[in-house]
Amino acid sequence: MDFAEWEPHYLEILRYFGFSREDDEKAAALLATLIGRDDLPALSQMVTGHDIVVCGNAPGLNRELGHIPEGSVVFAADAAADVLFTHGIRPDAVFTDLDGATELLIDMNRAGTIVVVHAHGDNIPFLRHWVKKLTGPVVATTQSTPFLHIHNFGGFSDGDRAVFAADALGAKTIRLVGFDLDDKNVDPVKRGKLMWAKKLIALIGHDT
Repeated sequence: MDFAEWEPHYLEILRYFGFSREDDEKAAALLATLIGRDDLPALSQMVTGHDIVVCGNAPGLNRELGHIPEGSVVFAADAAADVLFTHGIRPDAVFTDLDGATELLIDMNRAGTIVVVHAHGDNIPFLRHWVKKLTGPVVATTQSTPFLHIHNFGGFSDGDRAVFAADALGAKTIRLVGFDLDDKNVDPVKRGKLMWAKKLIALIGHDT
């Protein structure tokens, strides 16, 4: 989804949650200074024409790991990466705003996992703390206007951004594992994010 198509949804999300576009863009500007390289070609080559499995961090993820077909490219949403890694699966890419980051993310990145780092108004401290530790391949994203090496594939939370990226980069198929977008046992903000994730994923023709 290009930015012209994405922007109306983004503006609606800002109104829904009361978030600030100015703060999002301030975070993206910081990320641009923290990440001077761009490994989008490697991410694109990994995705185009391939079967992608996107793993969310729903409580049942560890029970669904057997649903990942052999030979698939595996994307993890934030802390789902740790679950995969501790079960012997190093994800090919991790999509994260870094609020669930641990030292395992650094280990995975050093071993070749592409970390797709997302900037938004609430995660500036995480950007300052974690980005300098990422010595492996990285791609930088924003939910506002893309610029320079800061990309926007569409999507809002970590899991749906991974789905949007797979779609935008030409995945052959996209399978979702570890998603529970109807979970009611979460706080109101999280429930709103799950509602938006379900709505956005449906926009590009993927069921959850």
